[in-house]
Amino acid sequence: MPATRHLYLARHAQADPATGKLTDTGRRQAELLGARLREFAPQALWHGALPRATQTAHLVADHLDGIRPVELPEAGDYAPYLPQRHEIPDAHADGVLDFLARIPAAERSPELGQRALKLLTGPAQGSQERREVVITHAYLVGWLVTAALDSPPWRWVSVGAANAGLTIIRYTPRSPSSLVTLNDLDHLPPGLRWTGFPPHLRP
Repeated sequence: MPATRHLYLARHAQADPATGKLTDTGRRQAELLGARLREFAPQALWHGALPRATQTAHLVADHLDGIRPVELPEAGDYAPYLPQRHEIPDAHADGVLDFLARIPAAERSPELGQRALKLLTGPAQGSQERREVVITHAYLVGWLVTAALDSPPWRWVSVGAANAGLTIIRYTPRSPSSLVTLNDLDHLPPGLRWTGFPPHLRP
């Protein structure tokens, strides 16, 4: 019988757009995220390959006993699903398709998106509960949240993720997947919250 899986998703901490490396703010966000994740005693820590995700994961790992960060292609920065116009309501189709058209071809990977669903979602194999952390990017957070809610696949484009925000999804064997929390920022002081969001979307 499969067991419950708890998936802890976080977008990388704030990074310098020019270098891709964490800023001082980002390093502090990552440290506080690690301290928050410590209370859940996770058994695995996955991260994307880009420097901002790798650095965040290593700072998080400093707070987790016996956990080594492992790079995972499926946790990278890519568009995980590319809808056709007929999938999107007419009122939103132009805006969504214009957004997707601006994503470089090298950063579009529906194949990775499907692999992420197979690898990171659903109940855990075996009889023991699993607690897994994924340090990733906004697109994958949106993709996995959309799948957890059984929303139309194109809706991943409308889920935002703050830097170092914590999203938790629970997968149990006999129940629908559950979105426990989205963009939880309680571990960050007010001055470190909501980076990564454009000003008009910040609370």
